[in-house]
Amino acid sequence: MIDTETSRERQKRMTELLNAAFAPAQLNIEDESHLHVGHAGAASGGGHYQVRIVSSAFAGQSRVRRHQMVYQALGEMIDGDIHALGITAKTPDESATENG
Repeated sequence: MIDTETSRERQKRMTELLNAAFAPAQLNIEDESHLHVGHAGAASGGGHYQVRIVSSAFAGQSRVRRHQMVYQALGEMIDGDIHALGITAKTPDESATENG
């Protein structure tokens, strides 16, 4: 299992990369690695993360393209630091409607 310090460092780096790429109105990164203890991928040391990001950069983009954009922004972390990544990527209007 990933120690707390490593998890914090990874979440901090993910936040930096996503802020630089998207200037999000909202960003939440949750480490769900504890839910995957014993999973084959957990042994590699890569974390399991859930990202919720709201940015105008996603306007006009398909769901698949939004996910590609997030993966591209986190590219340096994908091969080692991140084993699994769940993504919810919305525009500000979509988020407002959802929370409306």
